[in-house]
Amino acid sequence: MTEVFETINWALVAPLLVIQLILQVVALIDWFRIEHTNGPKIMWLFIILLLNMIGPILYFVIGRRQD
Repeated sequence: MTEVFETINWALVAPLLVIQLILQVVALIDWFRIEHTNGPKIMWLFIILLLNMIGPILYFVIGRRQD
């Protein structure tokens, strides 16, 4: 198992993991603070949490209601 981790190029993977974490945290904070979304609010929570990188992006592009 450790051989798999040794073959990963962490210089490429680490920035993607950091970007994903930042996107999810910011999307979750915004989801918590906003009252209304396009569609059910709980659905957007699952999209943010389960669709990794694309989930928070979809939330910001489609899910946020522009009042």
